[in-house]
Amino acid sequence: MTNALPTFGIFIHHFEPLHLGLMRDVLDASGQVQTLHVLITPNPNPHPDFAITLQDKARWLQMACADLPFIKIHTVNATTPNISEWVNENDIDNLTRDNLDEFVQFLPAVASDANNTVQGTILEHTITLPKRPNFDNEAIVKNPIAHWHAIHPEARGDYTRTVAIVGGESSGKTTLVHKLANYYGADFALEMGRLYVGTDLGGTEVGLQYSDYAPIALDHAEAVRQAKYQAKAPVTIIDTDFVTTQAFCEEYEGRTHPFVAACIEEFKFDHTIFLANNTPWVADGMRSLGSDNARDRFEARLEDIFARHGIEPHRIISPDYQERFEQAVAFIDKVVFL
Repeated sequence: MTNALPTFGIFIHHFEPLHLGLMRDVLDASGQVQTLHVLITPNPNPHPDFAITLQDKARWLQMACADLPFIKIHTVNATTPNISEWVNENDIDNLTRDNLDEFVQFLPAVASDANNTVQGTILEHTITLPKRPNFDNEAIVKNPIAHWHAIHPEARGDYTRTVAIVGGESSGKTTLVHKLANYYGADFALEMGRLYVGTDLGGTEVGLQYSDYAPIALDHAEAVRQAKYQAKAPVTIIDTDFVTTQAFCEEYEGRTHPFVAACIEEFKFDHTIFLANNTPWVADGMRSLGSDNARDRFEARLEDIFARHGIEPHRIISPDYQERFEQAVAFIDKVVFL
């Protein structure tokens, strides 16, 4: 039965984004040939809000098809690849121009027309895959956030928008993070500095020193990566940011940490909500900046570091917790969902 199938097939698409409709096309195509070669092309009209690379898309498909060895993933730099040239230039399963007529090229229904063309190239051996009315490719490409349910889980980490909640001690950050995560059904990353004190310093900051700030930043970067991977919602909430880690380092150690500064630049979040430090002070055994002077000084330090790195946070100054929550929701709705 297997030998009756064409030796190989070629499936071409820009996969931006990879959604469940396209994934079903790939699976359908793979069942009609012995080996399916998926060619990922650049998107001729990329979405301006999402910086997606060929390598990002290759990773999505490699992960999605990791246990399907008959599906091979490739990237090509041309938006309209010439199949004959591609086969001749790539020693793939001993393919040559001589056996090119043994292949089937799969044309996704979203790209087909009456002449069986794709991106302007007429194909001789093409199977048009079935229409999938539940997946409007054009609409998904235009607004991935509005069609979040259709985005393949492996691609969601590159489309979810990160919103960091920052502020001084006892400004209500963590409570707001949990409220927002529940409101949006979103993933979240907790403040790593507090967790690090518990796991590595015995629960108090007595032993905290300059050398601890790099591992705290590394832990935070990993927590964010895990929260974004296969994100459940178009927004991912981050408790505290690298700017705050740097502010504590400068507050306690009297100097800037270059590794934390590099993390601020390398792992910038899409949006930052900066809570004014004007809520009631709540001592929890770990906080130490409770005086009015200390709270004002730390807030000013955060403002200075944001300015240093060209970050413009969204300020929320209301001291009322419910108003803060409502204003945060209004901001996220505006910048992520509209």
